[in-house]
Amino acid sequence: MLNRFLAAALLCLACPLTHASRTMSEPRPVRLMPTEAAAQPIELRQLTVSAVISGNMAQTTVRMVFYNPNPRQLEGNLQFPLLAGQQINAFALDIGGKMRPAVPVEKERGRAVFEAIVRRGVDPALLEVTEGNNFKLRVYPIMGRSTRTVELSYGEALSQHGGLATWRLPLEYGKVRDMDLTVRVNGAATAPVVDGLEPGLQFEPTAGAWQAHMRRQDFAASGNIVIRTAAGSKTRVYTEKRLGERWFLAEIPVAQVLERRTPPRIIGLLWDSSGSAEKRDINAELATLDQYFRALGQVQVRLTRLRDRPEAQQVFDIRGGNWSALRRALESTRYDGASALNDWKPQADVDQYLLMSDGLSNYGPARAPVLAPHQSLFAMTSSLSADSGRLAALAERHHGQFIRIGEGAADGIGALMFAPMRVEHVEATGATDIQAGTGTVEGGMLRIAGRLLAPDTTLSVTLANGAKTDTIKLQVDAGAPQHPLAALTWAAMRLHALEADADLHRAEIARIGRRFGIPTRDTSLIVLETLDDYVRYEIEPPADDLDAWRKRKELLNAGRGAARVKHLDEVVRNFQNRTAWWNSTFPRVPVKVAPALTQEYSRPVMVAPAPAPSAKMVADTPASFNRFSSAVDERSNFKPGMLVRQHETMSGQKTPAIGMGLKKWVPNAPYIQRMRDADAGSVYAIYLDQKPDYADSSAFYLDAADILLEKGQRDLALRVLSNLAEMDLENRAVLRILGYRLLQANAPQLAVPVFEKVQRLAGEEPQSWRDLGLALAATGRTQEAIDTLYEVVERPWDGRFPDIETIVLAEINAIVAASAKPLDVRRIDPRLRASLPLDLRVVLTWDADNSDMDLWVTAPNGEKSSYQHRLSSQGARMSNDFMGGYGPEEFSLRRAAPGKYRIEANYYGNRQQLVAGATTLQVKLFTAFGTPRQKEQSITLRLKERSETVFVGEFEVKP
Repeated sequence: MLNRFLAAALLCLACPLTHASRTMSEPRPVRLMPTEAAAQPIELRQLTVSAVISGNMAQTTVRMVFYNPNPRQLEGNLQFPLLAGQQINAFALDIGGKMRPAVPVEKERGRAVFEAIVRRGVDPALLEVTEGNNFKLRVYPIMGRSTRTVELSYGEALSQHGGLATWRLPLEYGKVRDMDLTVRVNGAATAPVVDGLEPGLQFEPTAGAWQAHMRRQDFAASGNIVIRTAAGSKTRVYTEKRLGERWFLAEIPVAQVLERRTPPRIIGLLWDSSGSAEKRDINAELATLDQYFRALGQVQVRLTRLRDRPEAQQVFDIRGGNWSALRRALESTRYDGASALNDWKPQADVDQYLLMSDGLSNYGPARAPVLAPHQSLFAMTSSLSADSGRLAALAERHHGQFIRIGEGAADGIGALMFAPMRVEHVEATGATDIQAGTGTVEGGMLRIAGRLLAPDTTLSVTLANGAKTDTIKLQVDAGAPQHPLAALTWAAMRLHALEADADLHRAEIARIGRRFGIPTRDTSLIVLETLDDYVRYEIEPPADDLDAWRKRKELLNAGRGAARVKHLDEVVRNFQNRTAWWNSTFPRVPVKVAPALTQEYSRPVMVAPAPAPSAKMVADTPASFNRFSSAVDERSNFKPGMLVRQHETMSGQKTPAIGMGLKKWVPNAPYIQRMRDADAGSVYAIYLDQKPDYADSSAFYLDAADILLEKGQRDLALRVLSNLAEMDLENRAVLRILGYRLLQANAPQLAVPVFEKVQRLAGEEPQSWRDLGLALAATGRTQEAIDTLYEVVERPWDGRFPDIETIVLAEINAIVAASAKPLDVRRIDPRLRASLPLDLRVVLTWDADNSDMDLWVTAPNGEKSSYQHRLSSQGARMSNDFMGGYGPEEFSLRRAAPGKYRIEANYYGNRQQLVAGATTLQVKLFTAFGTPRQKEQSITLRLKERSETVFVGEFEVKP
């Protein structure tokens, strides 16, 4: 299955908002996409596949040579799934004419390093897990009119049926100029059987094995190669020395004896109704349910549709196998929204739960509900890109099974009606870390793996079948044959066991990935060009360069402590500059009457004012929970006396009345007018009618949600917004937009887990910490908020984010000053504690990396604040220019002169290596920032063309 999607390839230029679930659930012949309208598609010049099958295990290596016929260099960005049980264990990229192997790296760090190196124009490659058994491969660059070679290897335990082990190789590559395939089968008594290919792949005996070879020129690759070989009827034990330890793998044939399950009285049917679920084979799933309900005859079914939030439960009583009412309800399901698959509550009287889903949970709670001991859960899917590992682990934990629909409905019914033999207990003498795979006998085969502690080991495996038990004893001795997949099989089994609650086991999952060099949820595989890169980014290189790397790393570590101190000193200097500005006196600007603006404005959506500060200040608060009483610390270069006078002066002034208005941004997309013209009761139906035409457009969901909010359909608007979580697996830009819009919709409790995921994905970007901290503050979790925000202050960042620490310090100080309860600020350097309230504040952020947006604010006297004019005559201050992506850019004004302040956003340009769509901007306006009277309003808009400028809104300050 890797091959079917991998060629799509490297290398299509990937549009930023690819709907991965849509693509992977409907495999089709590969088409190498052009980079732009006039560009030529990437060509797959050469495909070399080699596979070795030993026992019931297989190792497959795929090497692909791609040619870029275009004059410009490109980045390759590909998403693809693997079949259940397949585990990538090697990855290599051609550098300097040689294949360089990848090394494991923490997932967050791998992505940060890849993008940093791409900005330098050097050769990196990154392979990472997105969700489930889905992967993303990124390679840079593919030079114009040049080739690039990628090699991937994956291992698998072969499925069995009828005494035959089956290996599959999909061939959906389209036209391949040169294809070479070699398959070797070790230890088979008879020649393997080949299905699914024209004559030409024939096995011949060679040196105790069977081998087949095929080579084709200008080959139109399609269909599948299926090879079946005798599984063997004897127990096989393999060992392997790896990582300084000995591992074993035992394959034990067991006669399959099935026990009829007790029929359930009440079934809880959990029907995934999210947007991605529409790509399942619903008819096949209904056919499976039809057979099951007819076999049961009489049962009560409680239906819960799962999407961004669970729908109200519906109850159906099935009599005589007639489930037509339930079937009609399922057939009428409209699939929309994110997948919050853990957002449901078990009911004590339910005997059995059926989860019909692809398992790709991307929203809501991270931990799955826990069932009572008498309850079971069966996870069923027809999706090729399902998170089968997670679904299987959930089912196995709750006395059920994972059923892949489409591989024979009768098999699915059998698993529901009959229980296989299961592993009750494994006792080992001389071995530890025992893993028993799924814990059941599948296809007549039981696999046990572990780590050996002694030369001779005894295993005692107790199997249970209903009330009956049986014990198998097994000896593992030092003379057992070696197998190169024994240790990796143990690793795959252990990872599988952790899948049900992966978020609770992130550290162990990451350790396994690093130790065995395999991609997991928390580790990736990376290839860098030079030893300097491995040293600079502290990534352990391949073995050949390890000694030189260690020596260079020692020299680098010597200066790290001083660098951290230097960073904090620079932050303090920048903050003192802001404090000096805040304490400066600027001349009053004569009032200039601005012409009335005729643009349409949206109704202001004001955020509730922050809680008023406690009346007790520093004198009544423990030192460790010190509030901010003055604008600078005693160690500052400024005179505290001056500060006091200025505070007194400001407090004696009349607070200006300030109004805010945001221009209603109206997109001109063709789908807009129908929804705008509809009444509140029909607008969602019209949205669903248009959705298939715009399913891959983030703009469509944003605009539709806006219209639903305007028409008072908040719950449906939140559902539509949540589709952004489904669009592109782990796309932080899309997730940031989702989080921002949830905050605008006054749903911060939903935004927090979205920003937590972004922070895990892109912790190397300060915006990830800032967004999460501000979302936590919006939910009232102010202590967590300031602790998270202070990460931005303490950590050194890439030079693309100049002085972001000062902007975040203003936000930390505002949260502390407005908190109704004392906050622990001991972690914050005393030199950085100062409450600096503002009359006006504007913040611009955007979603695109390597892009430059600009904030412009024009005062009543016509003076424009921008990156070119950062300090105005009346004291308006503009932050540094963010030319490398995301922002924030900040406009600050302590004392606002009367009149109207015009706010604009300008698209300066981008340096992205991928084909980019419109850039989404967010502009937030604040009045009385950092005080109990603080109000804010925000708007989201999109810009696409360079030099495009859009009017955002205005402040009006009354005299």
